[in-house]
Amino acid sequence: MSQPFAVGDRVMFVDSKERRYLVTLEERGEFHSHAGFVPHAAVIGSRDGVTVESTKGARYVVLRPTLEDFVLEMPRGAQVIYPKDLAPIAMLADIAPGHLVFESGVGSGAMSMTMLRAGARIVGYELREDFARRAQNNVVSFLGADAATRFHVSIRDSYLGIDTPVEGKFDRAVLDLPEPWQVVPHLAHVMHTGGVVVAYTPSITQAVKVREVLSRQRGQWVGMRTLEVLHRTWHIEGESVRPDHRMVAHTGFLTTARLLNVG
Repeated sequence: MSQPFAVGDRVMFVDSKERRYLVTLEERGEFHSHAGFVPHAAVIGSRDGVTVESTKGARYVVLRPTLEDFVLEMPRGAQVIYPKDLAPIAMLADIAPGHLVFESGVGSGAMSMTMLRAGARIVGYELREDFARRAQNNVVSFLGADAATRFHVSIRDSYLGIDTPVEGKFDRAVLDLPEPWQVVPHLAHVMHTGGVVVAYTPSITQAVKVREVLSRQRGQWVGMRTLEVLHRTWHIEGESVRPDHRMVAHTGFLTTARLLNVG
């Protein structure tokens, strides 16, 4: 059974139109909207699924946010990788407890949180200090301080090289930056044989360049694939069952390969 909501908890207010509002509970806090306000005290001490009413009679269901909820609503500095790609990346990279992952371009921390949630340890390189700080804050906010001990971010340019970590070589690498093909040549020196790399690129020309560099590494990389994930929801209401008119089609290309021979 989930614990009662407490001061400092992140919660999601969901209104009758399924609009979602991410809120951090405060002792004397209030949630305000166009439909009045709800004192946080009405939520503190309750459990997942409680219904509260605003001063103007609007009703909200209050839930603990899922990782998907948090990624979509969290504070961000950089554009995030969306949930439809986060899960496939984690699967393609075979992220598992204990894996040491090199992540370049941590952004706002969406991918980082997904991998930390799976039990990985992360060494991240990020060019912008404000992005790194935002990602670290988001990790602590959603996953807690314990997860943050497995998340180490340096203000570094991965195009210039990657240091071998003290713990040993990396098991996995996840790249989300404009020119991931500049990072690929450095990976063979810092990853275990059998390690997996996944590069997220918005355009197909970027994906092609990644593949070209992987192919030029003289048999070091095998299992090269490039794919994209399409997300289509359905309208289901009584006898009316059809695909929704809008869908989330392209967001990015996922290119993956496996290190075979460091030669």
